Amino acid sequence: MDVATGEPLSPFYPTSPKLAASVRDTWLCEQGTLGGAAARAFPLPELSRFQREHSFEPRAVSEAGALPQAYLSYTQAKRACENAHKRLCSKDEWVTACRGQKGTQFPYGDGFRAGRCNVHRAIHPGHVLHASSSLGLLDPRLNLVEEGEEPLLRATGATATCASEWSGEKIYDMVGNLDEWVEDKMFLGGFYARATQKGCDAQVSSHAEIYFDYSTGTRCCTDLR
Repeated sequence: MDVATGEPLSPFYPTSPKLAASVRDTWLCEQGTLGGAAARAFPLPELSRFQREHSFEPRAVSEAGALPQAYLSYTQAKRACENAHKRLCSKDEWVTACRGQKGTQFPYGDGFRAGRCNVHRAIHPGHVLHASSSLGLLDPRLNLVEEGEEPLLRATGATATCASEWSGEKIYDMVGNLDEWVEDKMFLGGFYARATQKGCDAQVSSHAEIYFDYSTGTRCCTDLR
C-alpha cells in the first residue's frame, strides 16, 4: 500500500509511479502483438486512478488471503520493508525461517513432493500468453493466467500444505508462489512456474538490484525487542 495514504497498490504493476505508468502504456500497445487470438484478447488489469494520477511510495503489508505484490526490484523491496519499519531478511534468516523448527529442506519435510507448495506448475504463463517463457516478462497479465480454473499465482496462505512451522506458528509460501528478494541481492524460494525441486535452497543471484518481473516479490524481517 501507499505509505502516506494507505491506498492499495496493484500487485500487477511495479511500485514505482514512473515504472507503473511505463509498463501500463507499453502493454496497452503490446498486448495485441504477442501470442494467439485468445491471448491477445486477454484484458490488461486495471491500474487504479490513484496510481495513474498521484505519486506513491510502497509500504509492505503482511495480510492473509491477499494476492502478493509482484514486479518488485531489490531496490523497491528494500524500500517497502523500510517504510513498514522493517527490513529485508538476510539469506541466512530467510533459509532458517523456510526450513522451520525441524530444519528440513522444504517447509513440509526433506523430500520434494509435487503440489505441496505452489511451485513447478504444469503450465507457464509466458507460454500461454506469448508462446514463450522468455518474452514479455513485464506483462501485467501474466499473474492472472489460470491452470484450468485455478490461478497460477495464489493468495497468501492459500497453499495450506506449504507452511514452515515454528512453535505452533506458521509461515506460508516460502517455497513457490513468488520468488523473494533478500538483503544479499538475490531472490529465493522459486516462483510458481519455476522448475525447481530445491525448496528452501532455491536461489537466483544473476540479476542486478534494479531487476524486476512478474515473478519477483519479497517478505520482510524485523528484530525482536
